[in-house]
Amino acid sequence: RAAIGDQLRRHAALTPERPAIVFYARSGAVQVITYAELDSRSDRLARFLSDRGVGVGDRVAVLSGNIPEYVYTLYGSLKVGAAISGINRHFTAEECRVQLDDCSPKILVTDQAPSSTLSWLGPSSGVECVVEVGPGEQGWQIPTVQMSEILGDDSLKVEATVGVDENTIALLQYTSGTEGVPKAVMIPHRNFLISTVPAWMDGLGLRQTDRWLFLLPFHTIAGLGTFTILTVIGATVILMEEVEPNSALNAAAADDATVVSQTPTFYLRASESPAFEKVELPSLRKCITYGGMISKQVIDRWASRYPHVTWFTYWGQSELTQLGTVGAFDSFEEIPGGDPTWIGKPLSQLEIRVVGEDGQDGERGELLVRSPSVMAGYFRDQKQTEESIRGGWLRTGDIVRRDSEGNLFFFDRRKDVIKTGGMNVSSQEVERILLDHYGVAECAVVGVPDPEWSEAVVAFVVPVSWGEMSEQDLITHCKSRLASYKAPKRVTFLRGLPRDAQGKIVKRNLRQDGE
Repeated sequence: RAAIGDQLRRHAALTPERPAIVFYARSGAVQVITYAELDSRSDRLARFLSDRGVGVGDRVAVLSGNIPEYVYTLYGSLKVGAAISGINRHFTAEECRVQLDDCSPKILVTDQAPSSTLSWLGPSSGVECVVEVGPGEQGWQIPTVQMSEILGDDSLKVEATVGVDENTIALLQYTSGTEGVPKAVMIPHRNFLISTVPAWMDGLGLRQTDRWLFLLPFHTIAGLGTFTILTVIGATVILMEEVEPNSALNAAAADDATVVSQTPTFYLRASESPAFEKVELPSLRKCITYGGMISKQVIDRWASRYPHVTWFTYWGQSELTQLGTVGAFDSFEEIPGGDPTWIGKPLSQLEIRVVGEDGQDGERGELLVRSPSVMAGYFRDQKQTEESIRGGWLRTGDIVRRDSEGNLFFFDRRKDVIKTGGMNVSSQEVERILLDHYGVAECAVVGVPDPEWSEAVVAFVVPVSWGEMSEQDLITHCKSRLASYKAPKRVTFLRGLPRDAQGKIVKRNLRQDGE
């Protein structure tokens, strides 16, 4: 059979002492967990889940930070054939309730207290048991078990025997919801084993000897998906409970990190941290960025400090088990056309079409993809599944441009294209021009309802220094580089942009603010 848990057992048998995780706790304590230990502890979780009646087709939910117990639950669930679903630890009580009602897990693993966002959780929720991480809390309305009891029970050592196969759902991954209500994406074991893992090894050149500084929240596909890939490969994950640029750089130096991956915001914040000018990172060979444009200023700052590093940009989405296109560059000048909207070229596991509004293939349009990595569908939503996958092609909802050499450039999310005065404007194009201004640290551009223009182009800008530029300065800057209808009608200066747990900008919040 082809199942993700089998690969963990192979690593445990072949390289039992290789570190799977180097964990940096919020307290400052550092813990090393080998592949043998990861396999053994997840076996105990698997037996516990099996004894509770959890098996193929069931769900296990996790609400916690990036901690080893999350990983034990991941692999324990995969070994019994249950799908794991991560919940954003920053969710409100109502948001938690919506996801739990939707995915209907039998077991919830959490490091939260019952008095927190889970105070409503009771027998009517369908959750049969809460597995607590940390000190036992009073006040739960349903049965609870301590994670430490499961991990310390020698009777749970034997792996449960289950009928997992490649089509069993491994992850029930909720989309980021930056456009609206998150959707539950069903990702089978086969996606990782026959497509996504090979894509990472080919496209990103990952090795078993890599030591990956892990800064991605587990509840996202970039988080749990990446961790699954790394452990299937057999690499070492430097896991941080709390992501803070200064401590992240220090951990990268202490543990000889070879790869770092995060959104552009992290690289900006890290370059401004005290450790940036002090820490030496001779082992670092790859910096990976995704989820938005990274500015030339940030790339140049990192290149001046760590010139030996190769940069990678990639595009992907939950419906594609994360990875679709990859591009590599050593300096900003190597990016095709100097255009930071570049998302590389399709991986060999991917077929693509670029389809215009007329339904014909062309240079610019919606990106359609076909791959073994495409999801099995949306959980309990056949209608949405049929709308998204037509004739075997996944409609990504992303508008791209393809040049004569096969490079792809991200134009915009289909729902983010601004229709102003009868013309279409890419928010990404305007953002790229704004980021070229010396005074702009971060920005986001959205369309807001307007009686004259239908939608007005509105920019939200985080300045490098307050008071050094005006709204008109930036509008004039844009008009010098863009057709006048693309230039912002208004510019609002902010201390920071609204972001989700991955660091992606939540534009719907800005649209509401701009109205």
